[in-house]
Amino acid sequence: MAEHGADGHSGAGAAAHWRALESLYRSAPINSTFPSRLTIGGEGVARIVFDVDERHFHAAGAAHGTLYFKMLDDAAFYAANTMVSDRFLLTTAFNLHFSRPVHAGRIVAEGQWISGRRRVLVAESRLVDEDGVEVGRGTGTFMRSQIALSGLPGYRLADGRNPDSRESIRSD
Repeated sequence: MAEHGADGHSGAGAAAHWRALESLYRSAPINSTFPSRLTIGGEGVARIVFDVDERHFHAAGAAHGTLYFKMLDDAAFYAANTMVSDRFLLTTAFNLHFSRPVHAGRIVAEGQWISGRRRVLVAESRLVDEDGVEVGRGTGTFMRSQIALSGLPGYRLADGRNPDSRESIRSD
């Protein structure tokens, strides 16, 4: 049985959308400041891996809150955007909870879509350190923008094609 994405396309079409979202993430200029890697493993989920070092510390020697927000927001955002294949989403609100300080090492942000498919989507995320300890959690609301994903230069497949083209998405 074929897996269907939010746009009604087969598993191949949904996977093309997810790979194009990963490409979009890589293309964002902010990620030169916060080098990280997004992986979308399926509908409604996203995972971001980031290595924290002293460049990200506040004056007391732990990661600044901007790092928590960026990774949690991005993981929730991309989990939600797996559900929408035509429009770029915008964060309209994000609630963040800090549990523990993050020191140098690898952290992983795990995002999960919760609800909504039309105008407003809700997703949550959690930030886990390299010992598997949760250090932060967030919940965001995201809405469809007027920005077409297909019009964004970074929204591309590995071969440079836009996943919205007829030759890269097939309906079953």
